[in-house]
Amino acid sequence: MEFKVYDNAHDFERKIEPILLEKEDIFSLFFGVLQAIKAGNYENPFMATIEEDGKILALFQMTPPHPLNLIFVDEIRLEEIIEFFIKNMLEHDIDFRSIISLKPWAYKVAEKWEIKTDMTHRLLMDQGLYRLNKVNETLEHSSGNWRYAEENDSSLIEKWFSLFEIDTGMPISPIEHVKKRVAMFLKEREVFLWEDKGKIVSMMKKSRPTKSGVTVTLVFTPKEERKNGYARALVAAVSRELLKDFDFCVLYTDLMNPTSNKIYREIGYERIADSVHLGFDKGE
Repeated sequence: MEFKVYDNAHDFERKIEPILLEKEDIFSLFFGVLQAIKAGNYENPFMATIEEDGKILALFQMTPPHPLNLIFVDEIRLEEIIEFFIKNMLEHDIDFRSIISLKPWAYKVAEKWEIKTDMTHRLLMDQGLYRLNKVNETLEHSSGNWRYAEENDSSLIEKWFSLFEIDTGMPISPIEHVKKRVAMFLKEREVFLWEDKGKIVSMMKKSRPTKSGVTVTLVFTPKEERKNGYARALVAAVSRELLKDFDFCVLYTDLMNPTSNKIYREIGYERIADSVHLGFDKGE
């Protein structure tokens, strides 16, 4: 087996694209982030494969400080491949603080990583991955309408972005970083808002387009506007719009939040996989 690190995202994509396209919905995070790496949106990305006789056995991707994303292709040799992965990460001194992967893979890696290092793992988020092919047209329509976010909405979106991070337990981004990201979102026309009686009451964004799909993310309604069906109405309406250009939409949900999982199922999203985000801490 060979552990191969790639510096060029285009070379990396040429090598791994057939694998990603086989399960484009399940591997949408990996595929979508790769498009952003190609566009130059990340500094110092890490891209690697484990190969044998020209065959890909596993693939890895990281855009620090985000988690290391792991895909294992050969399930039969999973134990052996994970051991080889850990050996090479330690030998190459490649630092990572968290991983994201399908649940069985992530826990297997965490278990072996703990044995080889003095680190312990903790659950950061238990995630369900959902796919939508068609919006449920029997949904009741909440009052209001959706629109694209505009530049003069930036201060509100910045505030809600930070509140979203708090709600989801994500690391809190510095305000300058938030401003920069929101400006990019608006430039790319990626943020959508729900307005009711002239007041903005909910937001979401599209992200990480792949060949056939697109991700729905950053779904947020402030506490005082919740329980009015605004998020469901917004996600349903914009998902319907996105499906004019894509075959499917995907989104990740926090499985510890039964409300969000319920509203997405009502829209027509179906759970296709379980993913997990695990962090690693130095042992005492």
